Amino acid sequence: MAVAESIPVVVERLRAAGCVFAEEEARLLVATATTPDDLDSMVARRVRGLPLEHVLGWAEFCGLRIVVDPHVFVPRRRTEFLVRQAEALLDGRAGRRRAVVVDLCCGSGALGVALSAAVGASVDPSVEVDLHAADLDPAAVRCARRNVVPAGGQVHSGDLYDALPGELCGRVDVLVANAPYVPTSQFPLLPAEARLHEARMALDGGEDGLLLVRRVIAGAPDWLAPGGHLLVETSERQVPAAVEALARAGLVARVASSEEYQATVVIGTSPYQGSRIRQRY
Repeated sequence: MAVAESIPVVVERLRAAGCVFAEEEARLLVATATTPDDLDSMVARRVRGLPLEHVLGWAEFCGLRIVVDPHVFVPRRRTEFLVRQAEALLDGRAGRRRAVVVDLCCGSGALGVALSAAVGASVDPSVEVDLHAADLDPAAVRCARRNVVPAGGQVHSGDLYDALPGELCGRVDVLVANAPYVPTSQFPLLPAEARLHEARMALDGGEDGLLLVRRVIAGAPDWLAPGGHLLVETSERQVPAAVEALARAGLVARVASSEEYQATVVIGTSPYQGSRIRQRY
């Protein structure tokens, strides 16, 4: 059977395995497969419970195709809300020619790549983005390089800020971090696709889910430029604790939420004088 003629068969196999969006997934699998044997292998992996994105080798995020390797955190649609918030903060920079963007706990590097693309497409095409991404997980670092380097950025390996080049201290305009925020007690309740096939270190946020988030917040003031912004995704119930951590770090806190994306983002801004972020040329 030719690959293009296999959609009904694939749909039937996916439905039998409990895939809710069998028709949509079948179209993606058929469009990605190069041979019937390739398609059969991909469908078999999906039926065994592998995330669709790991089977395809990519995920759609902010309209981009992001490479996603096995065991690497799959970027979720809700996190697009964080990118849109960061994009808005980078808008209206009064002729600035360069923006330093850091994607911490980067996983595949999806946030940084999407934000860099957004700056060039809709914010100001003349602005050059100095993009840096960092992660502790070697598999994530390898995957991020496949996405970030073609976008003109750099990927660093290490524990949070220890991974970043020292010259970025005090120069970061936007720091995005999709750090793990699932409380350890709730980890067993996650869907099997995530629990079994994504790195636990990308999901498990410790006792209250904010173990790594607090470290990200505490270290941010040393790296943000005056008026620079830190954006971190949390759950709604974690907002009070996250806002408290931002205040302790000396950052001006606000919260953005979206019913459409079912997302919550806490934003901390480094204090600055004047009505605009300082200009650097």
